[in-house]
Amino acid sequence: MEELKMSRKHFSKLGGMFIIGTIVIYAIQLGVGAVVGILVPYWLYDPNISLLVSMLPMYLVGMPILILLVRRLPAETVEKHDMRPGQFVVALIMTFGLMYAMNFLGTMVTTVIGTLKGSEVQNLVAEIATSTNVVVVFIFMVICAPIMEEYIFRKLIVDRTVRYGQGVAVLVSGLMFGLFHGNLNQFIYAFAMGTFLAFLYVKTGKLKLTIAIHMAVNFMGGVVSSQLVKAINLDEYMEIVSQGMDMERLVPYMMEHLAGWIGYLLLCIFVFGSIIAAAVLFIVFLIQKRFALKQGTVVIPQGKKFRTIFLNLGMIIYCVFWIGVILVQLLFG
Repeated sequence: MEELKMSRKHFSKLGGMFIIGTIVIYAIQLGVGAVVGILVPYWLYDPNISLLVSMLPMYLVGMPILILLVRRLPAETVEKHDMRPGQFVVALIMTFGLMYAMNFLGTMVTTVIGTLKGSEVQNLVAEIATSTNVVVVFIFMVICAPIMEEYIFRKLIVDRTVRYGQGVAVLVSGLMFGLFHGNLNQFIYAFAMGTFLAFLYVKTGKLKLTIAIHMAVNFMGGVVSSQLVKAINLDEYMEIVSQGMDMERLVPYMMEHLAGWIGYLLLCIFVFGSIIAAAVLFIVFLIQKRFALKQGTVVIPQGKKFRTIFLNLGMIIYCVFWIGVILVQLLFG
């Protein structure tokens, strides 16, 4: 009984540290944004500067403070194992397929919700990627985000929960990572991807592998996809389609954007190929029982895991806060 109380207290502290860190991040972002809005308000009309004003305080101040807070909790070192190049490629394919499949699911769900509420649900990541300079997107989405997010949501969380079992560590890492994104579309694929990356981390103990995979996924999603959407001028194409496929406009348009459409077609082949390959691999791995997870040094009895892990003050506040943010974005975004 005493051990269960200590375990519950540990998860409460973990959730508490993350919610404090979240509040610090928001406060710093709002503070810097307010100062910039007062001194040089026209900066905020530039999407590149606006992104810098939002992201720099988070990565340079907010997240380091969050890291310092979470590092105060006791941790265990995850056992390290090598991953062969072939295994890395398989893991990369599975991550891509999982992410794309869950992104489709998230898009479908938000589309239905948008239809029911009578207005489109914003896809903030897509808007940022297509409206911002590609160099700025590359720096934040491909370099900064994978490094910081993998350290915070994989290493810090898994190292501090793996004592309760690899399954617990994987689930908590994926859920907290998904919620942190603050919108339903991203939650769905971030939760799935974060859970799988946490699985890879508990099996290898090597953060550089999950960082590399995260970078590859963000590069394809944040850079390649957005640049191809720009290259085909999708808005112009949708306008032509909506006006009855006027061939006098369509043919010149296609000739002008032919290279972009070839690239976009190759991307579509890659996306669907990844989903099919990942589905096959997941089925094979399930049959071979390669997703088996070890118990920890502290075993939480069956029937008491959910209460111990999530029904505590810190984790409740963390989850309720981010679910609230997601609901607000769905209803008013």
